[in-house]
Amino acid sequence: MANLKFFSKKQDEIRLTPEVIAERKALLSQPVEPVDPENAVTIKDLVESWKGCGIQSRSLAECATVYEGMLLDPDRPTVMIGLSGALIAGGLRKVLSTMIKKGIVDVIVSTGAILYQDYYTAMGYRHYKGTPNADDSVLHDLYIDRIYDAYVDEIGFVKCDDAISEFCTTLEQRRYSTREFLYSLGSTIRDDDSILYNAYKYGLPIFCPAIADSSIGIGLAGYYRWAKENRTDTFVIDVMRDNFEIAQIVLKSKKTGSIYIGGGVPKNYINDAAVMLDYTRGHSYAFQITADSPHWGGLTGSTLDEAKSWGKISTKATRATAYVESTIGLPLIVGYILQKGVHSGRKRLRFDWNGECLEIVQY
Repeated sequence: MANLKFFSKKQDEIRLTPEVIAERKALLSQPVEPVDPENAVTIKDLVESWKGCGIQSRSLAECATVYEGMLLDPDRPTVMIGLSGALIAGGLRKVLSTMIKKGIVDVIVSTGAILYQDYYTAMGYRHYKGTPNADDSVLHDLYIDRIYDAYVDEIGFVKCDDAISEFCTTLEQRRYSTREFLYSLGSTIRDDDSILYNAYKYGLPIFCPAIADSSIGIGLAGYYRWAKENRTDTFVIDVMRDNFEIAQIVLKSKKTGSIYIGGGVPKNYINDAAVMLDYTRGHSYAFQITADSPHWGGLTGSTLDEAKSWGKISTKATRATAYVESTIGLPLIVGYILQKGVHSGRKRLRFDWNGECLEIVQY
C-alpha cells in the first residue's frame, strides 16, 4: 500500500519537543480498561473493574475508595452519614441498618421521613411496588399514598402517627435533643432490620434537625394538641442541643469523614458540624451520591470543592462525587466495602453522654 499522507499539512505542523513528549506520556499513561463481564462476578469485582473505566462508573469506584480510606485510617475517623430522599421506599432500609451493625458508620443525620418510614416498617407495615403513572385521585380514595413508584398504607400511617403521639406521653417533661428523643423511640422497637432499633442497640447517635418536617412531626403535633386539650405540660425538642451535641462529637474526634446520600438539611448539617464551634480543620474525607447538578445553585447539588471554601471540607480532604441515583449507588459501595472485608476488626465508637454533654468518644 502506498504511504499516502491524507493529512500531510497537519502532520507537518506537529512539533514534539521533549517537554511535549513528557507531558503527553504522563497524560496518556492510564488507558481505559473495559469491564470484563465474565470476570466481574461479585459487587467487589465490578466496583474494582470500574476503577479502570470512565464517567460515573469510575466516579462511583472513587467514592468506594474514599470510603475505604476513611475506614482504614489509623486515626479512626468518626464517620458521619447524611440521609435524604425516598431511601426506605426505594429498598435501602437493610443496607442502612447493616451499615450500623457492621460498624462502618458512627453518626447519622437524617430527614424525618426516612426515620418515620423505618418506624412504620418496624410496626409491621410495608412499602409496595406501584407505578408512577397511577391515578392518584383513585389512590387517595383507597387511602393509599404514593412515593414515586411505591405505595404505602395511609391507614398504617395514621396508626403510626397515633403510636408516636402516645409514645410522647410517656416521656419526662424536659428538654430533649433529637438524638435523645430518637434513642428513646428506638428503644420501643424490636426489629433487627430497623435503623432506629440498631442505633439504639449500638448507641449510635441519630440527629434529625428538621424533625418537624415529617410524619414524626405529625405525631408530635397530635401529642401537642392532646397536651393542650388536657392542660398538660409537654416535653420540648431543643434543636440548639442538637447543634451543641454534634459539634462536641466533631471536637472530640481525631478526624471526621462525611458521606452524603442525597442532600438537603442532612448534608448541610454535617457540613455545618465541622465549623459549628472551634473546629477549623474540616472533614478529612468526604464522598457524596447525588442526582442533582451543581449549576442550579442548590444545596443538594453543591460540590465538595464548594464546601472547601467554607472550611467544612478540609482543603486536603480525600473526596469524590458520583452522580448516581441513591438506590443504585449506595448498595454497590456498601457491598464493595463488606465483600472486601474493609470493616473487619474496626472497633465501634462509644459515646458517653452526661445529658447534653459528651464526656468522651472512645472504642
